[in-house]
Amino acid sequence: MGLFRNHVRWVLIAWMFVISAVAYLDRVNISIAGGLIEEQYHLNHIQLGRVFAAFVWGYAFSQAPGGRLADRFGPRRILLLGAIWWAIFTSLTAAVPATWAGALVVFIAVRFLLGVGEAVVYPASNRLVAGWIPLQERGFANGLIFAGVGAGAGVTPPLITYIMLRHGWHWSFWISAIVGLAAGVIWFVLARDKPEDHPAVSSAELAFIRAGLPVASDEKRLVPWQRIFSSKDVLSVTFSYFSYGYVAYIFFTWFFIYLNKVRGLNLKSSSYYTMLPFVAMAICSIAGGALSDILTGRLGKRVGRCVLACAAMLLCAGFLAFGSYVSDARLAIVFLAGGAGALYLSQSSFWSVSSEMAGASAGSVSGVMNMGNQIGGAITAQVTPIIAAHFGWNLPFFVAAALCALGGLLWLNVDVERGVARLSGNSGQVWNFKERTHD
Repeated sequence: MGLFRNHVRWVLIAWMFVISAVAYLDRVNISIAGGLIEEQYHLNHIQLGRVFAAFVWGYAFSQAPGGRLADRFGPRRILLLGAIWWAIFTSLTAAVPATWAGALVVFIAVRFLLGVGEAVVYPASNRLVAGWIPLQERGFANGLIFAGVGAGAGVTPPLITYIMLRHGWHWSFWISAIVGLAAGVIWFVLARDKPEDHPAVSSAELAFIRAGLPVASDEKRLVPWQRIFSSKDVLSVTFSYFSYGYVAYIFFTWFFIYLNKVRGLNLKSSSYYTMLPFVAMAICSIAGGALSDILTGRLGKRVGRCVLACAAMLLCAGFLAFGSYVSDARLAIVFLAGGAGALYLSQSSFWSVSSEMAGASAGSVSGVMNMGNQIGGAITAQVTPIIAAHFGWNLPFFVAAALCALGGLLWLNVDVERGVARLSGNSGQVWNFKERTHD
């Protein structure tokens, strides 16, 4: 009990890992079931791409509003409402009658609305980090949260394949919905918006958390939208995250079908090999977060957050460009998985920097940033099969590699302290990190 009382913040971060994994189970399941959906509803790859993209467009354009809701009402309630929402629309995905002439339109509408509900997850988690996690632990905390992306997306292929082969693809969505709803209810029981409101937080942990938070994070006034959208540093991180999302969503939407249809692996083999990029994402997300904290502590945020992210994305670009041209299917998978892992070495930098720049407006700022990410994902979900149909499957990965390299270079234009000052409205102001005493 004493161990729990001194580490409540890590219990909440651990459950955010679970929610992150469940959120990706709910969005990646359709890429595994996609082949069967195409057959049953007489869709082609380009039409299925529109269904994939519909989720991401709904998700993208709801990021900033979702972040603002988390800033105003707190991540505890907003995440519960989000879990209920996405449980409903995940279930409805499996309820579209095959006899409907307009089934494609219904799929697009349902997936779009599912994306709207899931949009609150990461802005809310970033608001949680801004209020609960000291600066020196944020890289690792964000790395652990986003390791859930790799874990959820990695477990999804064999799990959904197992359910589909035994019970049909419809049940894979209904089970995903039940799991998501359960995760949201448990979160509501466990979480509080502020450490001082949690009955299990000890005075020692509360003092440690407060000492590591910037004084300005107590600010109640939210940063105006105009200031967010005019910040050079927010825009640089947002456009970099756009290229990040373009790359990541190739794995979330088309990688399973790529292995099955293009590389010639059977359904079962595809489900297992599809896990490799996501396992790499999970491992490298945690490793990148820990490394970011270490480098930040020793060399400052410029190196620990920005230079690390730049190097990781450039490394990813190299892996993708090489992996797409390897003729051996299994060797290609290894290189492409390496690219996915390298990409996720940079993940915690995006979320740590946005929370460090924004303080009490972390949900809003990270929502804008993640909107860029998801727009990139929506584009890749829709244009990848079009590019592949005209130029072959090598070119989509090469385009992703080029965008990833550009996104990495954008990190050289980011200055965290300058971003803090501009968002605060005072070009000479930086957060005050002095330790505070408590009654």
